[in-house]
Amino acid sequence: MADRVASHYSENLQLADVISQSLRSAGKHFDKLTTGDLATVDEFHIRGRKATLELAAPMNLNSDSHVLDIGSGLGGPARTVAETYGCRVTGIDLTQAFCDAANTMSDWVGLAKRVSFKQGDATNLPFADKPGGVFAVYDVLQGEGGDVLYPVPWARDPSISYLATPDQMKSLLIGAGFKLLDVQDSTEESQSFFERMTEQMAKTSASPVIWQLFLGDDFAAMARNQVRNVTERRIRTVSYICVA
Repeated sequence: MADRVASHYSENLQLADVISQSLRSAGKHFDKLTTGDLATVDEFHIRGRKATLELAAPMNLNSDSHVLDIGSGLGGPARTVAETYGCRVTGIDLTQAFCDAANTMSDWVGLAKRVSFKQGDATNLPFADKPGGVFAVYDVLQGEGGDVLYPVPWARDPSISYLATPDQMKSLLIGAGFKLLDVQDSTEESQSFFERMTEQMAKTSASPVIWQLFLGDDFAAMARNQVRNVTERRIRTVSYICVA
């Protein structure tokens, strides 16, 4: 299953080179590159950088903190958190191409000493247990409006998609020994996010360049489905702040 999930994203293995070309074409200078310049590229999740900052805010991070980012993708959230709070971040992702690009991009913005990425599986973490930490989750959950319409950005069909309902997620977290400190449903904001994206795509007749790069030509269909999925409440976006 892990190999199938990784292959969903890894058709283009030279992500850093393509991203570099895209940034240079947009007039970005690499001697002055900032995390803000990368935000439209590397915050590959619903609501982007705004969602990252909202999730990190109640975690009480500081310069002594060490964050583990599970499913780190291109590293945008990790770099955002490291820059904002001065902490260290280690990211793991199933897709080696993402990890390679994430490390390169961290070097571009001078964060390579505080942010690093390695290939790894969330179900078999290559780290020792760290009791007493904060566990923050931001995820797409199964909504009450019916089955998810595919393709979507995380899966082209149901065979690699296993969404928990909000109640199931709560039970899973409590069953794993966590105490829930805060739960936030951002579904309405996510609906607005996808509506803006599809409106922009309709105006320009093009998908976001980098997202289409590793999701393929059916990204436009994925975006349209996401509007329906969230509007019809087939999915919800929910965040959880927990402690052991």
